Amino acid sequence: MTLAMETAAADTAGARARLLSIGFDEAGVRARLGLKDLNDITGKALPIYRSERLRDRDPLACAIELFVLQGSLSVIEADALLASPDQKSLFRAGILERHGDSIHALASLYPVGRRLIFADHAWPQLGHGAGSIVPHDRVMYVGTDSRWLARTTFRKLVKDALDLCCGSGIHALLAAFHSETATAVDINPRAVQYTAFNARGLGVSNVQALCGDLYAPVTGRLFDLVTANPPFVPAPAQEIGFRDGGPSGEDVLRRIVEGLPAHLAKGGTAQIVTEFGEREGETLMSRVRAWLRDTRMNVHVLRLRVHSAQTYAIAHASGDDPEAILASVGRWSKNLADHGYVRVVSVLLAFQWSDDPWSREDEALPPARDAAHEWEAIFAAESLSRDPALKDRLKAGRVARTTPIALTETRGLGVHLPAVMQARALGPAIAVEHGLDPIERDILSCMEDAIATTELLSAAAKASVPEAAVIEGLVALVRKGLIQLEGR
Repeated sequence: MTLAMETAAADTAGARARLLSIGFDEAGVRARLGLKDLNDITGKALPIYRSERLRDRDPLACAIELFVLQGSLSVIEADALLASPDQKSLFRAGILERHGDSIHALASLYPVGRRLIFADHAWPQLGHGAGSIVPHDRVMYVGTDSRWLARTTFRKLVKDALDLCCGSGIHALLAAFHSETATAVDINPRAVQYTAFNARGLGVSNVQALCGDLYAPVTGRLFDLVTANPPFVPAPAQEIGFRDGGPSGEDVLRRIVEGLPAHLAKGGTAQIVTEFGEREGETLMSRVRAWLRDTRMNVHVLRLRVHSAQTYAIAHASGDDPEAILASVGRWSKNLADHGYVRVVSVLLAFQWSDDPWSREDEALPPARDAAHEWEAIFAAESLSRDPALKDRLKAGRVARTTPIALTETRGLGVHLPAVMQARALGPAIAVEHGLDPIERDILSCMEDAIATTELLSAAAKASVPEAAVIEGLVALVRKGLIQLEGR
């Protein structure tokens, strides 16, 4: 497909408006397909969606069939969905194609909140005329990684934003609504074309789409926000441009991190969604810090999902027959083993300049809704916990839980190991699991309502618990975001 962006992209605004008016947005599509999260959609379930969720062929069902499930509509269904001028604009743009009495889309339209983003199909093997060969320059669809980053990117007002490996342009386009300028860069000309096409269709005028290798087109410029969803899959062969990050998976990611010190403005934030191959005895943080060298930046690693090397190899293997699939599994497995990877971890990374840099690694459930403020709160809690005045403020103040908290205790049967207590805040979209020591657990148990620290210290003294241990426990709970100073 060739997008006629100069002549027809802006004309797609009418079609987008019509689709939004019938409920074709992230919430509407998710509800109609019976999904808790649009990330849960899977190609193998297409027959189920069609038979159980789209049986009533109303306009929303037809929109989902055409633009999400990569199906076809009859001319009558298409006429009920889109007015003739809107159909013509999509035909001129190269989005729609007609064969006989049926109409299908050559690109998918992905709802992200109330924004609609065109990109290549999620399942190209099901595409009309696409066959089973996936071209190397295919543009990344709006999938799980894209949505995770979109839901967690800090949305404060900034002057200049940069999105690397922009693909469809989703992150640059979202940044355009809270920045003076948003620059999108991709080495794939087709991705740059998609980004420009989407910007014109959304009526966004402050996005610049540039073709080039990472920072090369923006040499010498500084940005207040840098986002990236780079190719990160440790693939034995480089077959899909947006996916494969070299045999180690780190070829592009490493260069992005290494380039941050020269392109992130003071006070700025960089956020990346990626995967890491993980080795026994080596932390992910040590690898990231090595790429940054001596740069004074705060670094947060948020682990979202873990795949064993075996599971990962099986999931990525491909082939036209059982023998070919098994051979592919062997190649993927060997490549992971050659790099010492025992598991592959999906993560969100965040970087900020700091005079007193810290490193932090957390594990959480993937965000199913907007969670930018929650990720910002993690940074704020870490910084507050390092404030030299915090201990005195705690001693003189009152503390309260930030939110209801679930406490779980894990005990090993048949082994002589201490029980492990964990806490997780209930409600936040980023649900981090925190380990607790006994003092932290007891503090939380005493805190049904806000309580003066002097009361906690008095109770601790009766139990022969040192004051310093209680204060350290309070600081640790502030850092974990589980308690706060009342009135803050």
